Amino acid sequence: MRRGSFARAVTTVTAAVAAGGLLLGCSQSAPTGDASAETKADAITVTDQRGKEVTLDAPAETIASAVIPAPAIIAAVDGSWDRIVGINQSLLDANKLGIISKIFPESVTTPVISGRDFVPNMEEILTLDPDLVVQWGYLGDDFTAPIEDAGMPLVGLEYGTQEDLETWITLFGDLIGKSDRATEMIDWMHTEAADVTKQVESLDAKSPRALSLSYNDTGLGVSTGSDYAQYVFDLTGLTNVAENAQVSEGVASAEQILDWDPEIIFLSAFDEATPEDVYADDRFANVSAVKNKRVYRAPLGVYRWQVPSAESPLFWNWVAALAYPGEFEVDLTAEMKQQISFLYNYELTQEDIDLVLRTDINEQSAHYDVVSN
Repeated sequence: MRRGSFARAVTTVTAAVAAGGLLLGCSQSAPTGDASAETKADAITVTDQRGKEVTLDAPAETIASAVIPAPAIIAAVDGSWDRIVGINQSLLDANKLGIISKIFPESVTTPVISGRDFVPNMEEILTLDPDLVVQWGYLGDDFTAPIEDAGMPLVGLEYGTQEDLETWITLFGDLIGKSDRATEMIDWMHTEAADVTKQVESLDAKSPRALSLSYNDTGLGVSTGSDYAQYVFDLTGLTNVAENAQVSEGVASAEQILDWDPEIIFLSAFDEATPEDVYADDRFANVSAVKNKRVYRAPLGVYRWQVPSAESPLFWNWVAALAYPGEFEVDLTAEMKQQISFLYNYELTQEDIDLVLRTDINEQSAHYDVVSN
């Protein structure tokens, strides 16, 4: 079997806590016997993004994820939320705000197995006893060892690129026995990327200066050339004004933004800030994007569109349509209906579309009708 009994694992964790106050000392449970010939025949082995082999006796039926976007991607590959038994607190918060609460009502009551710091809650994970745990591999052993030492299969992921996203989709497809479905999703992404690039190049338009901005009480966070926003801007022909920015941990100053003078600002869907907040900020009164009311908050679909997700091609089209209003041609609402149906077996209503696109807060910005109508 994959791991020992729940009682044995709890005993191990309790002992580790008593000995050192940490959950890093959990010992791996010994196997209880040889796998059957049938189990061996159904076994699945993948190599995760740490370069480690992960083997399951059969496709994972229950999955817990500390990685925030992973459950929505797994749900897209699977066509349901049925396998998701544990999620990150940040994802739970987002689920309560978006249409996922209508598509998968259980997504707003799914147990939390880690906070925003990604530290695994081993007590909760052991209680859930999932077939598979998903965690960030790049964070190191402190975040992965407690899970693996408890005898649980763990897939470690890397973050940041379109290639990473496609690797996740492939891994999840293999691990739940739906590799063909995963391939279909990736093929769609490749087709959309090619179509967006081809149309943008055909416009022969000047590359607008753009900025991806996190605007909140802790500071002004910007996406540089090492962030996923750079891929999106390159794909859509935008110039990332912060591509080579000399910033500390992504935090910029108001003076830098004034100097960059972006023509378009895309606000983070992780923040509560609205375009109106930026328009009302006297520090940015002379920024072109503010003067021309071209500030937009990124949509929140089944997951936040601005980061790598199953819905990323929809985000690419949203960005391109706003960058070249009246020139880049896409019926985004029709695309949304078609692809959300494909990904999640759900038929969007106009109310759903307005919620995803945050029409209530974006419609005061210039040209928003090109994506919302």
